[in-house]
Amino acid sequence: MESTKRPSRSYPVIEAIRRGETPQPVIHESVRSGPPILEIRDFCLFYGQAKALYDVTTQISKGKVTSIIGPSGCGKSTLLRSVNRLNDLVEGVKISGDMLLNGGSVYGRDVDVIDLRKRLGMVFQKPNPFPMSIFENVVYALRIDGERRRKVLEEACERSLRGAALWDEVKDRLTQSALGLSGGQQQRLCIARAIAAEPEVLLLDEPCSALDPIATLRIEELIHEISSRFTVLIVTHNMQQATRVSDYTMFMYLGRLVEHGQTDDIFQNPRLRETEDYVTGRFG
Repeated sequence: MESTKRPSRSYPVIEAIRRGETPQPVIHESVRSGPPILEIRDFCLFYGQAKALYDVTTQISKGKVTSIIGPSGCGKSTLLRSVNRLNDLVEGVKISGDMLLNGGSVYGRDVDVIDLRKRLGMVFQKPNPFPMSIFENVVYALRIDGERRRKVLEEACERSLRGAALWDEVKDRLTQSALGLSGGQQQRLCIARAIAAEPEVLLLDEPCSALDPIATLRIEELIHEISSRFTVLIVTHNMQQATRVSDYTMFMYLGRLVEHGQTDDIFQNPRLRETEDYVTGRFG
């Protein structure tokens, strides 16, 4: 009797990666069509002897939202945290290659890392408001930069909270502790705090993973709204979220960049079978 079992699909790129190779990634022409705000050049990262990122080379388009997708442990968050050098804080980290932010090296010897991080707003998976008032949370970056003028701080606070779609909910309790806000409100507060310093790029590391569906929708709407003012680089494990919020999508696997293109192309017309089957849930 003839077998009706469907033949297994082959994944030459994924199989090569599993053998320890680093195939050339597929970078769509659209990625290079606009001015880059961030250029990643042959970037490798090691945790001690363990290699976590392999020769990542691509660019992030200015004024756009770019999602980084891929299975758990593929290097998404590692790459994101390399942009503002948070991985410097991990013992034993070594890098090779470079990243350029608006043409200047992120890893140059003369780079002031504190100043660099002011240019790169960061929001983490779990909301992390500081144990202080809502107002002081938002203006924190301005205060550590030496700003003391009350009017300037108040204007920045209102502008940032409006930008984070939170002003109307908290305007009458700015002196109250930020820890009293709901989880979704706390995450929007963290976004307000990040954009108060007018960063060149906003880095979001799975900002909705700890939130319920309603709070997630609010954050996604917020990303869409602020993308007119900021370049956004977001790590997400949610394929639907990537399609909803991003202009471009990067697919990573085991520390390698596999394919990078406009989000519509990655999800509807990818060049690689591996990408198609990952975004449609056939593997990963």
